[in-house]
Amino acid sequence: MKLNILIKRILFLVAVLGIWQLIFTLGILEEIIFPSPTSVGEALYNGFTRGDFVGALGASFKHLFIGLFMAIAFGTILGVILGKSKQADETAGMYLIAMQSIPSIVWVPLAIMLFGFSEFAVIFVVVLGGTFVMALNVRTAIQSVPPQFLRAAKTMGTSGFRMFFRVEVPSSVPYFMTGLRLAWAFSWRALMAGELLSNGPGLGYSLAYAQDYARMDQVVAIIVIIGVIGAFADQLVFSKLEKNVRSRWGLA
Repeated sequence: MKLNILIKRILFLVAVLGIWQLIFTLGILEEIIFPSPTSVGEALYNGFTRGDFVGALGASFKHLFIGLFMAIAFGTILGVILGKSKQADETAGMYLIAMQSIPSIVWVPLAIMLFGFSEFAVIFVVVLGGTFVMALNVRTAIQSVPPQFLRAAKTMGTSGFRMFFRVEVPSSVPYFMTGLRLAWAFSWRALMAGELLSNGPGLGYSLAYAQDYARMDQVVAIIVIIGVIGAFADQLVFSKLEKNVRSRWGLA
């Protein structure tokens, strides 16, 4: 079954590349100087062999891992507070969705004004990109613990921190994994938004640099890299973790 899906995806990709090459050969997109698949492939090859893309990837992953770790930590703490405190949820909770709905690019001017064109500005945008979606899922996780679990634990004398760590935390793990997956996706997109307007190394900066020098082949090549990394990380890491957890918890 998985092999059939893989074959279908490969055939679809080959068809897309074939149509792309045909459009380029016929000159349909000649007016906008759109590159051919071969020129994009050459840009990818040259970028990796010269080490330009390797260095950019290393810098982007550094920003991502620092920002994502902080977003998960802050989002989890905030989500637990809102999930456990009715007063906090009724006051600050309503603003959580508003904060999460703000596009990451909107935070970039604020980050630049606070930290200048530095790596701290990029990490700041990444943290804000992932924190609120993580907090939303953790809050939902805490509030979605089945009441019968809590009543059963109370009848056995469990309460307080023991109730939280032995009942609520295990019941919240599936939601936590969903939050982790979404926090990754939002942080990855926020990273690109932050790096586009930074002066430091990274894929976003490389994309802006290629745009400034009208290197359309490099622009498309970097877009391909960003999309491939996002898809592979989601499908090979976070999606599998989420499915395994949901299966073990009897939710799949």
